[in-house]
Amino acid sequence: MIKGLKRRQTTSITVFEYGLLSANTKAVEKDNVEAITEDAFAYLKKCCLCDESESRFLKLKIAHGMEILQVQNYAGVVFCPDGTQIEILPKIAKANNQENAATEAQKSLLMMLKSLKQFRHIETEVASIKKQKMPLMEIFIAQFLNAVNVLVKKGVKSDYVSEQTNSAYLKGKLLHSQQLKHNFINRHKFYVEYEAYLMDRAENRLIHSALKSVASYTNMNKSKKLSQELLFAFDEVPFSTNYKNDFSSVKLQRGMQHYDVPLSWARLILEGYSPQSMLGDNNAYSLLFPMEAVFENFVAKYLKQRVTNPQKLSSQVKSKSLVTYGDRNYFRLKPDLYLKDFIGIDTVLDTKWKLIDQHKKAGKYKFGLSQNDFYQMLAYGYKYLKGEGSLVLIYPKTDSFDQPLMNDFYYDEERKLKLKVVPFDLSHKSKERVKLELLGISNG
Repeated sequence: MIKGLKRRQTTSITVFEYGLLSANTKAVEKDNVEAITEDAFAYLKKCCLCDESESRFLKLKIAHGMEILQVQNYAGVVFCPDGTQIEILPKIAKANNQENAATEAQKSLLMMLKSLKQFRHIETEVASIKKQKMPLMEIFIAQFLNAVNVLVKKGVKSDYVSEQTNSAYLKGKLLHSQQLKHNFINRHKFYVEYEAYLMDRAENRLIHSALKSVASYTNMNKSKKLSQELLFAFDEVPFSTNYKNDFSSVKLQRGMQHYDVPLSWARLILEGYSPQSMLGDNNAYSLLFPMEAVFENFVAKYLKQRVTNPQKLSSQVKSKSLVTYGDRNYFRLKPDLYLKDFIGIDTVLDTKWKLIDQHKKAGKYKFGLSQNDFYQMLAYGYKYLKGEGSLVLIYPKTDSFDQPLMNDFYYDEERKLKLKVVPFDLSHKSKERVKLELLGISNG
């Protein structure tokens, strides 16, 4: 992972989802194409064409008479072996034509990431994010270093560690077999085993290793300085030689709550969080998030906090299948959210990370809605609601879709099964992200 990257000059590039990258000399002439180095393009192209999972976030195509790579629906950071850093941001802020689209996209992404268990410790309101235009990875590094700094101030924990040595003094337990082997002639020495109170414990080894990694590639002067100071504080601690074993050995005992956040960051730094395992021996690092899953998690967490008895909201229910064949069920149906009212008025909700335009309803466009999504909701309606009730499709709110579609969609002439299309506000400043009554959720 990061450990494999050598310190070199970093080139930072920011693109939005579905942005274009190219090493062609004509790329600098195109407003919608970002120019990258030939080495970076060759590396990413190799990733794109391989059969492994890392090919998911890139698509190779020809556009503007040149070979380009199109980023797919992932957001995050990718490091290339030559030092190129590509920051991929959610498309929502760009769709709103905001002047500071990159900064707003960063803030929205950080806010949504907090709904993921691995990122619950992210701070989104710190001054450094508000005042500086920091790359996404530098934001993560700064928060990790600040968390370790707090840990050092509260105290780095030591533990008793078993040590064996050939000592001039008798202390602890004499190891008779080793004594005969090493000191048969040198009888003035003692081969002993004893308990030493040291900082060498799994938690400290992992944090020390993560500090070494971030110190090697951060480009922020403040982070460079702080990382060196913190490395000095962990100077007596060896580096972890087996991350997996050390993480399994972590035990946050009483009085070690201040280790929780630094270790959460250390896991992300050392193990990464990505559906990709980036290609080759360079161990180039990626921190990529599938935006459909991030959006779904964020919506689910927000709504669950607002549902009260007698209603219950469940995620990823999978009790129904599309068809049966003999005694087997085929094609499991898994709506994102299922709202149970306990008075017989249930609602199925599904999130879609897509941009729609409420002003384009005519012709083939149909607001940008997908026929496949409507078929999917039809299956949910007949299997979970028995063909009668409410379905809801939830899309990100943009300037082109800032109100629920005026009319409901109906699947039958009797209008027993209806579908609503509603926006969900992802602005980091939003106080009301969606009108709960439109989703069938009572306001308690």
